[in-house]
Amino acid sequence: MSQDRTFDALVARIEALEAEAEIRRLQARYMFLCDTPNPEFGARDDQHRIDLIMELYTEDAVWEGVGEYYDNQFGRADGAAAIRAHFERFFAPDRTPTLVLNAHYLTSEQIHIDGDTATGQWIHMQPWLFSDGTGLLRSSRLNNSFRNEGGSWRISRTRTENVFVAPLGKDWASDYPAISVLMKP
Repeated sequence: MSQDRTFDALVARIEALEAEAEIRRLQARYMFLCDTPNPEFGARDDQHRIDLIMELYTEDAVWEGVGEYYDNQFGRADGAAAIRAHFERFFAPDRTPTLVLNAHYLTSEQIHIDGDTATGQWIHMQPWLFSDGTGLLRSSRLNNSFRNEGGSWRISRTRTENVFVAPLGKDWASDYPAISVLMKP
């Protein structure tokens, strides 16, 4: 192999590794911003949280729940405006019971880079606790797409499929914060 070809191959491998790392951070940031209480420093309220989430998406992105359980629960949102509306419904201040705890745990990661596009698969678990003491443990498979726009990776599709939903006993969590201390300076 010539020195130029070796150099080009090394550059391509480094670019792929950097893309994987950026996509990993992007997906983790999305999940972090969806956690409740919101741990993002400087996020003033849920509207600001939604603004931060939307910065992660392409204008033509799709957010969809698929499969026999999520088709009817989450549906499909095409484009940034529809995705924003989805999050505004989810984080609506008058939603009852109120979600007081939600944390995302990602596992089984696979990221595949193809030039300026990529796909990623994960399984995630998340406990939910509501203000009335009810709770559940949810697990989903994620099959997401990403696109590099102007040197930054963004989410072009969030696709989530239910693995299981398990009810948790009333008041299953005894100690949890009302607000994340990470939000404080």
